[in-house]
Amino acid sequence: MLDRKYLRENQELVTRAVALKNESVDIGAYYAKDTERRAALQEMETLQAEANKANKAISEKKKAGEDASGAIAAMKEVSGKVKILKSRASELEAEVDALYMCIPNIPHESAPEGGEENNETVRTWGEPVDPDFEVLPHWEIGEDLNIYHPERSSRMSGRGFTVLSGGGARLERALINWFLDVHMEQGYTEFSIPFLANRTALTGTGQLPKLEDDMYLATEDDLFLIPTAEVTITNIHMKETLQLESMPRQYTAASACFRREAGAAGKDTRGLVRVHQFNKVEMVKFVDPETSWDELEKLTADAEYLLQQLKLPYRVLSLATGDLSFAACKCYDLEVYSAGVKSWLEVSSCSNFLDFQARRAGIRFKGDGRKGYVHTINGSGLALPRILVAIMENYQTADGRIRIPEVLVPYMGGAEFIE
Repeated sequence: MLDRKYLRENQELVTRAVALKNESVDIGAYYAKDTERRAALQEMETLQAEANKANKAISEKKKAGEDASGAIAAMKEVSGKVKILKSRASELEAEVDALYMCIPNIPHESAPEGGEENNETVRTWGEPVDPDFEVLPHWEIGEDLNIYHPERSSRMSGRGFTVLSGGGARLERALINWFLDVHMEQGYTEFSIPFLANRTALTGTGQLPKLEDDMYLATEDDLFLIPTAEVTITNIHMKETLQLESMPRQYTAASACFRREAGAAGKDTRGLVRVHQFNKVEMVKFVDPETSWDELEKLTADAEYLLQQLKLPYRVLSLATGDLSFAACKCYDLEVYSAGVKSWLEVSSCSNFLDFQARRAGIRFKGDGRKGYVHTINGSGLALPRILVAIMENYQTADGRIRIPEVLVPYMGGAEFIE
């Protein structure tokens, strides 16, 4: 969330930011109700001051043996007005708070304006695979090699779920283990985290209230299956104060992620590109506000290193304002090229949230004579199964096998092919 004083002092900027992010919050109603709320509180304070004076006058009259009935009547009238104003201020506070939680973070000035079509390519690495044979899409070669079973997963769970076996399952596990090992070498601490989270945690990281329709809810316990490990890693420090000298703190965890994809019906329904449950390794940083932009570049480089070691061609996009998430100030998307589906696939979003999440989750810092809210940064390192898709398609051989990337061979028990 944004600081309320900042909102009052930057109404034009905030209103423009809401429009740039294509958010639906009625920002005009927020400002109108907040103005009315503050006016009610100010009037209530004025009347309470009058009531205090009236109480004093009543007390003095009684001590002097004088008739205080007139003052008592006036006091009752003032008290009635205070009661009405207090009730109205409370109603307005609830309305303002509901709108407040729907106000997005302000896009960074470097973010291109516009929608997805205005995303800017910052850099590219490697060349898209162009073999001299027809590359099969991953769902075809996966079924040919008997490692991907869409009919079985559909029978038990419906569309958007995955069953992998043999070399496919082992390749996914190898990738997760290798990702975590590399991140620990990069200075991240590994965590094992819950896959269910409460409303407070999801509100802290910004998924609620906006994205409730995209999440799976265990209604009896009012717990959500996490859409990303960002939620539970970030909330490790919910309502805590970190010492400045202990930062940056760099955490990583592997988790299953669950997304109903309610807003993406009909898109990428075949194969592994868009699914309701997938595995992902996440990176999260808690950093000094003075270094957060440098830390975003470092985290992005940590994710890029994985793609370079896998020798997968990729590009880095700076997301336009209309493509930024609700909570992000700036975001880089990493997209790999996959030769079978012949498209670029997002495998990581590396975002700086500034103090937006920290304010919502109550994560502060102190030290070196300073105090405030930490800045949070996160990114996938990396997301599956799209990395699986890229390997199954870019590492295909003419004789219908899948070659194992060199860095993963030790994690695959020395096997060099899936066949």
